[in-house]
Amino acid sequence: MELKDLHTPKDLKKCSLAQLQSLAEELRREIIQVMAQNEGHLGANLGVIELSLALHFCFNTPEDLLVWDVGHQAYAHKILTGRRKAFQKIRQWEQLSGFPKREESPYDAFGTGHAGTSISAVLGMALANQLQQRERWHIAVIGDASIASGMALEALNHLGTTQARVLIVLNDNTMGIDPSVGALKTFFESLPQPNNTQTNPFETAFNIPYHGPIDGHNLAELQAAFHTLKQKSGPKLLHIRTTKGKGLEAAEIDQTRFHAPGKFDPLTGKIQKKEHVSLPKYKEIFGRCVLSLAELDSRLVAITPAMPTGSGLIPMFEKYPDRSFDVGIAEQHAVTLAAGMATQGLLPICCIYSTFLQRAYDQLIHDVALQNLPIIFAVDRAGLVGHDGPTHHGVFDLAYLRCIPQMTVVAPADAAELCKVLYSATQQIQGPIAIRYPRGLSDLSLKHLPLESIEWGQGRCIKEGDTIAVISIGHMAIPVAKAIAETSQPERYAHYDLRFIKPIDTHLLDTIFLKFSRILHVEDGCISGGAGSAVLEYAYASGAKVQIELAGISDQFVPHGSVDQLLENQGLSVSMLRKRLEAME
Repeated sequence: MELKDLHTPKDLKKCSLAQLQSLAEELRREIIQVMAQNEGHLGANLGVIELSLALHFCFNTPEDLLVWDVGHQAYAHKILTGRRKAFQKIRQWEQLSGFPKREESPYDAFGTGHAGTSISAVLGMALANQLQQRERWHIAVIGDASIASGMALEALNHLGTTQARVLIVLNDNTMGIDPSVGALKTFFESLPQPNNTQTNPFETAFNIPYHGPIDGHNLAELQAAFHTLKQKSGPKLLHIRTTKGKGLEAAEIDQTRFHAPGKFDPLTGKIQKKEHVSLPKYKEIFGRCVLSLAELDSRLVAITPAMPTGSGLIPMFEKYPDRSFDVGIAEQHAVTLAAGMATQGLLPICCIYSTFLQRAYDQLIHDVALQNLPIIFAVDRAGLVGHDGPTHHGVFDLAYLRCIPQMTVVAPADAAELCKVLYSATQQIQGPIAIRYPRGLSDLSLKHLPLESIEWGQGRCIKEGDTIAVISIGHMAIPVAKAIAETSQPERYAHYDLRFIKPIDTHLLDTIFLKFSRILHVEDGCISGGAGSAVLEYAYASGAKVQIELAGISDQFVPHGSVDQLLENQGLSVSMLRKRLEAME
């Protein structure tokens, strides 16, 4: 049987072991070919080809419920469940999602995108089906990095007190995006070779029978293990060992880079360099600034939850390993760890993507802001991030941060401003400060990082005008400036960079309200409760007689697509902003 003959997982039931092995190689080739041109998550998907086949062969999906933790390893699963043709355009505008999505297929039992959710989800499903007397299997596939997250451990703690029909497949490849860290990783490495067992915490602490480790690329071993485990009642855990990037030599060697490599040669694995790209990414600017600031201030420490590479902190980790902390996929712990350090006189810079900082919201309020602790939160990937879609867009941080007492919220307009804000924060800090910045290319050379002070708490005028004022937040200053320049009468539009969302620069707003009666506020965060709402609140409180329009992210979850497509969809592209400005005349 070939992939072209496969329409649903039921077709797999007709396959011999040799045919399944042939399908594994065909799946691997297809994923490599599509990812080479389309970009996406490569390494994690190459590592679970055999597992995907074995699960759909041995279980009765979608009646049996399968949940992929995080979900960026579900490409083979999508191909095997009737989405092979759509897979050719995965992660593109109005095409297949890069993550499991319930609206997309009955085989996607639960939507994922963040780590550590799968065990809680399948336990909830199992208990619900138990109450309704439905006989189903509930399978969570979770990695060795994700299973160490707090939520996964909470779910294990509950699962071990039940007789739920749950199977956890622990996919141990020693990797998240960067290499896995922590005591559990050390324990997994110490486990015996296949077909041997020893007492371990899953059994002694969580009361969950443990099986393995076995070779996760051996289809016969996987089939035998699933057959055995299906005969046993109650929860159970199967530990498999796999290689991230399996089948593409370059991806096996450089597993971090090939997590999501962009376009590459499918035969050699050579990654294509983007044309006309000479400037660094924002994360690289941030990382170099942190290193420079650490050289100036011995109190400074860097903390990241499993994102040293993604956050640009590798230079800091290399030069100051004792002052750099990768805590694994544990955003809550990262924030309260920073709080503990701050009480003892250190200056933590805690770098967490906007979408993942949501997971540590209670810690921001209870452990940090309530105690007014001096911590700098570097909120990376703020705004629309593109093809990863709604689970990864950083569009809520302005709204959820600005309502926290004692929290300062800053959005630099460009990379040079980011450097200045970071430097100024280390000089000015008295309580928590959140600095948000986007994903993608910057406009600054790494050779010239302006570590200079700014007027703390103040916005600025970028361009004078005489009729309509535009207020922008963060890097939306760039498309706003271009939109103004493209209008028929650019001299009519003034442009202001608010910069500080909290505390808001009331002096600057008073100046704008006195001079202009029509104002457009532009942000790449949600309109509901965002920075524009703060401007409206102050306008009302001050009695200003102004007409303020808000441009931002509408009250919906933004789909996946290129950033340009998403900006157009939300009315935030240069052309859409120009039209809106001209309509205000």
